[in-house]
Amino acid sequence: MTIFYFTSTGNCLAVAKKMGGELVSIPQVVGGGTQEYQDDVIGVIFPIYGFGTPKMVRRFITNARFAADYTFAIGTYGNLPGAAMENVAKLAQRRGKSGDIGGFDYAKSLLMFDNYLPMFEVGKETERTKEKNIEENLDKILADIAARRHFVEKAAIGWKIATSLMRAGERFVINGRQAQGYIVDEKCIKCGVCAKVCPSGNIVVDDEVRFADRCEGCLGCVHLCPQNAIHLKNEKSSSRFRNAAVSLDGIIAANNQKEAENE
Repeated sequence: MTIFYFTSTGNCLAVAKKMGGELVSIPQVVGGGTQEYQDDVIGVIFPIYGFGTPKMVRRFITNARFAADYTFAIGTYGNLPGAAMENVAKLAQRRGKSGDIGGFDYAKSLLMFDNYLPMFEVGKETERTKEKNIEENLDKILADIAARRHFVEKAAIGWKIATSLMRAGERFVINGRQAQGYIVDEKCIKCGVCAKVCPSGNIVVDDEVRFADRCEGCLGCVHLCPQNAIHLKNEKSSSRFRNAAVSLDGIIAANNQKEAENE
């Protein structure tokens, strides 16, 4: 089994690690044109942002060709999934049947920790973790995949409309520039961790921290700064989150574009 994943604060990497198989970070393979992969089972695990799939994940699915007996997609979310899973299944379906992904056999969302700081406090989200039944729901998904169950999560028309509006806002209003509004305070020691955990290579650290216009909106740089020096203007609190099952080094290994270039 091969699992392609996109992670920022570790939720998706934690899920991928529990599933096992060969783990491949999407940021490390997304560049270039059409890419071909072969295995008995191939899966894609990604976070759901604003009811949608990260731009990098959509680009990967658009360009990938999977030769597999069974394919699946898991989208992790913290509050509401919108129509993300139905849309990602349709994106894969549009790739056709002739050696391409040809649609996912299984596509389901998984409720996890919500780290979106403009809406949620990390402390309160930590208190809510048990009631989300994360491990129990993940075990059900793992059982479905082990049994090669066929299922694609559907969304009501209202969620489809809401998702479309959110995606339009991303394309025409935010368009990768959201990090340019982040605040870097005096605690910053220019350690470069923010640049290393950024999946899109959007951050440069020299005499200052500079953000370009390729931001995925993952908030990895904000949550994982060792000095807690990066802030949003409208964040609910200064508390930060990283999935306890994943190390900072593990996220750096998954996302550091400079390390990928040197290999």
